[in-house]
Amino acid sequence: MAKVLVNTNISKFDNIPMIALRGVVLFPEMTLRFDVSRQKSVAALQHVSEGDQQLIFLAAQENAEVQNPRKEDIFQIGTIGKIKQIVKTTPDSYAVLVEGILRAKITDYVQMKPFFSANVERIVEKAPLRNTTTGEALVRTAQRIFSEYFELNDNTAREILMSALAKTQPGVLSDFIASNSMMPFEEQQAILEEKSHISRLKRVISLLSHQNSVLKLENEIEDKVRVSMDKNQRDYFLKEQLRTISEELGEESEMDEYMDYKTRIKALRVSPEISEKLEKEALKLVKMPLGSQEATIIRNYLDCCLDLPWNISVSKKHTIEQMKAILDKDHYGLQKVKDRILEHLAVELLSPDIKGQVICLVGPPGTGKSSVARSIARAGGRNFATISLGGVRDEADIRGHRKTYVGAMPGRLINALISAKSNNPVILLDEIDKLGNDYRGDPSSALLELLDAEQNNAFVDHFIELPFDLSNVLFITTANYYENIPEPLRDRMEIISLTSYTREEKRNIAKLHLIPKQLKKHGLKKTQLTINDNAVNAIIDNYTREAGVRELEREIAAICRKTALAIASGETAKVGVKSENLDKYLGPAKFKPDMAVDNEVGVATGLAWTAIGGDTLQIEVSVLEGSGKLELTGSLGDVMKESARAAVSYIRSACDKLGVDKEFYKTKDLHIHVPEGAVPKDGPSAGITITTALVSALSGKPVRKNLAMTGEMTLRGRVLPIGGLKEKAMAAYRMGMKTVLIPEENKPDLFEIDKAVKDALEFIPVKHIDEVLVQALVSEN
Repeated sequence: MAKVLVNTNISKFDNIPMIALRGVVLFPEMTLRFDVSRQKSVAALQHVSEGDQQLIFLAAQENAEVQNPRKEDIFQIGTIGKIKQIVKTTPDSYAVLVEGILRAKITDYVQMKPFFSANVERIVEKAPLRNTTTGEALVRTAQRIFSEYFELNDNTAREILMSALAKTQPGVLSDFIASNSMMPFEEQQAILEEKSHISRLKRVISLLSHQNSVLKLENEIEDKVRVSMDKNQRDYFLKEQLRTISEELGEESEMDEYMDYKTRIKALRVSPEISEKLEKEALKLVKMPLGSQEATIIRNYLDCCLDLPWNISVSKKHTIEQMKAILDKDHYGLQKVKDRILEHLAVELLSPDIKGQVICLVGPPGTGKSSVARSIARAGGRNFATISLGGVRDEADIRGHRKTYVGAMPGRLINALISAKSNNPVILLDEIDKLGNDYRGDPSSALLELLDAEQNNAFVDHFIELPFDLSNVLFITTANYYENIPEPLRDRMEIISLTSYTREEKRNIAKLHLIPKQLKKHGLKKTQLTINDNAVNAIIDNYTREAGVRELEREIAAICRKTALAIASGETAKVGVKSENLDKYLGPAKFKPDMAVDNEVGVATGLAWTAIGGDTLQIEVSVLEGSGKLELTGSLGDVMKESARAAVSYIRSACDKLGVDKEFYKTKDLHIHVPEGAVPKDGPSAGITITTALVSALSGKPVRKNLAMTGEMTLRGRVLPIGGLKEKAMAAYRMGMKTVLIPEENKPDLFEIDKAVKDALEFIPVKHIDEVLVQALVSEN
C-alpha cells in the first residue's frame, strides 16, 4: 500500500481497505463528503484511521437499496482516495471527507469481514498526446453547456462554474462536470469507467444537454405555478378587504365564529390536551382566507368533534324483572338467548365497570338477530346505533379518512356515536361475516381495535385524530355463518347461536308480533282482518320454508294488501282468512310435505344442513340389469360421491350378512339419485342414508316411512359424528318425521335441541350401520 500517490509509477495496491458507496461516485481530483453507518464501512474507516497512509478504495454499489452488499453487488471500477477528515455525528455513524486520487480496478478481494479489502490495479487513461482542434472544441462546448446549466440551476455555486471554465484538459473537465451536476449515479459510474478522455467528454456533453432540457421544462412549469400563486394572493387580499367591510357593516365575522367554537369547546369538559387541540384548530380557521377549501375541512372537523358525546352517558336502571319483561315482550321463544342476555345485564348491574364483553349472534337469516340487539339496548336502558358491515372493503370506512384528503370524513364508528348521542350505547356491527378486503386495506384488522378491551379505551379515528374511550360501548355483532367470521375477530367474541324457529314458535310470533305489525303498517283495524290459527299454520307449512320468519311476514303483508284493496274499493267491510280460502289471497301452495306416504324400497330420507336452517333429502336408488356401473345424479358434490362409493364397497364386503347377491356389482347397474338436481348438495353426513337406500334396493326390503337419518360411515361400517344436528332435527320435525337416527357421538348435542322438537321426535343413537339397517328396514314376516 502506497503512502501517498505522489509516485505515479505505482500501478498496484495490495490489501487496500474499501467502502461500498450507495448512490454516489467519487472522481479523481474531486472531494466527496458522505455519511458512514454500516458496520463494515465503519470498520474500514477505523482501520484506515489507525494507520499512517489514510488511503481507501471507494466503489459504488450496483443497487443502492442493498443493505449488506456482496462482492457481486459492487462495481469493479472505483477510485482510490485519501481521507481528509472524519467526524463522528452519532454514536454509530460518521461524516467522512475523501479526496479522489486515481481510477483503479479490483483484481481480487482479500477479505470480506470485518470489512472489505481488495487488491486493486491502477487504470491507465487514454489522454490525447497533444492539444487538438477537436479536443479544444469539445472543451469549449462542454464549458458553454455547463454555463447554461449554471444559469438554469440556482443551486450551483458560482465558484464551481469558474473552476470549470479554468480547466482545459478534457479528462479533468469531464470528471469535474460529472461530479458537480445532477447526473444519475449509473451515468457517473459509466463516465468513471471510460478510459478515453475524448470519449468521456463527449458523453458528459450529451448527458448535460439532456439535463438542461429537463431544467428548462421545470422552470417553465414553476413560472406557470408562480403566476397562479400570484392570482391566489390577489384573491386573498380582496377577500380580506371584503371581510373588513363585513365587520364594519356589523355582519358576523370569523372572530365571532371562533368565540362560538371556544364556548362550545369549554362546554365539552374534556381533557386539556383535547381542548387545546380543538382551540388550535378553531384559531387556525380564523386565519384562513374566506371560502378556502381548507377552511371548510377544518369547520367540518370542529363540528364533528363537538358533536361527539365525550362525557354524555345514557343509562336507565331496570330491575331484572323489568329487563325480562322487555325481552319477553319483544321476542317470543329464544329462551336460551334471552337467558344469556339477562346474565350479561345482571353482571352489569352488579359490576358496572366490567369491560370487554362482545356478543356475537350467529344464525340463519330472519331469526331476529338485529331485533335482539335492539331489545338488549332497551332492556339495558341504553341508546342504540347500527353499523352495517356487509360488503365493506375499505379500512377507512371504519377508521375514517385523514384530513389531508379533499372530502375527508370520519369513519362509521364515529358517525354511529354521534347518532347515538352517548358514549355508552349498544352498537350493532351487522353482518360481520360479510366483510371484504382489497388493496385499500383490511377492515377486519381495524375492527380488532374496536373489539379489544385492552385497546379501545383510546381509539383514534384518522379524521378526528383524538383518542376516544370506547370501553363503555357494548358491541353486539351478527353473522349468518360462523365459519366466515375472520378468525382474529372470532377470538374476541362470545358466540350465541340462534337456530330455526319451531312451527309453534312461528305461529305465536305471527299472532303476537307479525300480524299486529302488518295491520298497523297497512292501516287496518283488528276487526277488519282476522287470520285464524289454521290459516297461519297453513302459511307456515305450505307457503314458507325458512329458518326465520321473514317470508312468513311477507305472506302476511300480501294478505293485508289484498284486504286493503277489497275494503278501499267497497267490496267488503271485513275479511276473515281461513285455511280453506287461503289460496284466494296467496295463490296455490308453494311447498308440499316431502315425506314418504308408505314404506318404499330403495328410498331413504336423509337430513342436511342448509343456510335456511336444515332440510330433508330423499335419496333414491334403482337397480338395473347391467355390468356393475354406478350412476350418480342430482348435482352431488365430491364428498357425497365418495360416500356413495364407500357404501357400495361396504355392501360388497358384507353381502352375506345383508342378504344381497354377491355378484350384484357384476350383473347390476346402480343409479343413485337425489331429487331437486339443480340445487348443489355436498357434505359429510349422507353416508348411512345412501347405504340404507342401496341395501333396501338390492335386498328388496322397504325403508320405514317417517324415519330420517344423518351420519357418515367408514368402510368398516362405523357411524361417524356430524355437525348441525339442531338444524337437521328441525328439518325432520318440520317434515313430520317420527324417528331420527343420529350418530352415538352426537348424543350430547341433543341438549341444545328445543323441547318441542324432542317431544315430537324419537332420537335413536347408532354406532354401526347394522344398527341403522335394523331400525330403518322393514323385516320380512
